[in-house]
Amino acid sequence: MTQTPTGHSPAQGQARAQFTVPAQHPMVSVLGSGDSLLRVIEKAFPAADIHVRGNEISATGAAADVALVQRLFDEMMLVLRTGQPMTEDAVERSIAMLRASENGTSDGQETPAEVLTQNILSSRGRTIRPKTLNQKRYVDAIDKHTIVFGIGPAGTGKTYLAMAKAVQALQSKQVNRIILTRPAVEAGERLGFLPGTLYEKIDPYLRPLYDALHDMLDPDSIPRLMAAGTIEVAPLAYMRGRTLNDAFIILDEAQNTSPEQMKMFLTRLGFDSKIVITGDVTQVDLPNGTKSGLRQVQDILEGLDDVHFSRLSSQDVVRHKLVGRIVDAYEKYDSENGTENGTHKGGRNKRK
Repeated sequence: MTQTPTGHSPAQGQARAQFTVPAQHPMVSVLGSGDSLLRVIEKAFPAADIHVRGNEISATGAAADVALVQRLFDEMMLVLRTGQPMTEDAVERSIAMLRASENGTSDGQETPAEVLTQNILSSRGRTIRPKTLNQKRYVDAIDKHTIVFGIGPAGTGKTYLAMAKAVQALQSKQVNRIILTRPAVEAGERLGFLPGTLYEKIDPYLRPLYDALHDMLDPDSIPRLMAAGTIEVAPLAYMRGRTLNDAFIILDEAQNTSPEQMKMFLTRLGFDSKIVITGDVTQVDLPNGTKSGLRQVQDILEGLDDVHFSRLSSQDVVRHKLVGRIVDAYEKYDSENGTENGTHKGGRNKRK
């Protein structure tokens, strides 16, 4: 997409740019069905005047706004050239990335097109890819480091992206097996009082990991891979005393590990293995008086070679838009009232 001179002069103090959409791209792919993408752009730049005529798009307004609109359309075209469609969410995230780059709050050179077109895994007719800059950096860190911590609120893709990288590593024969684990904290890892067989006791705590696997692999192949030991899903307590070689290991819900459990897990690392640890330090469910191993480990391992901490925020939430606003609202409430998750730190449900 190019900027071309026009025959109309903008008002004093304003800039004007005109873009030509190449013929191979239908305008509906740029503007969205019913102009849904155009409405997102107009809402984001209310002071700019955006007009469409045929395959020509013009923008008039403050120079900074016009420059951002031009960059946005350029990035959109780069995405569309890969065959990937643009969505309202992708346009909103592209605008946020461009603005962060413009005002200096972004410390990287990644462009929206680079973020939105990085494929991790294609399965069952859908492609899994990062949707935000921090998600891309998280995925890149998994490629570069042996141990990666993904820390952030619910819905930021911490576990899902790690699972996709694990399946990718297995399929490309970088590892021989995948090991998925999480603490069964609600039962204190003492599961005896729950009804049913051992499998039925632990299944509720591991179900989210099974659900993600079913998104990424042929469901019929999962029982076979689990029976062969190629994929293992187990409570954290089952990791004790083992050395895990040639494996991609994911510890989920790590905020619910004790410091002793965290150390135990980290020291399971064997040769040619990779560990990803995910958790949300604002949602600790440990009993009163128990410290979170995920909180403590940041002080212990930050800066250690080949260990990386990726921190995601409400801006990286890829669930319903309301989830991000809920996270922000809780953070605001806690900062104003000296609470954690709306509960007074000295109260009965104290979080450590």
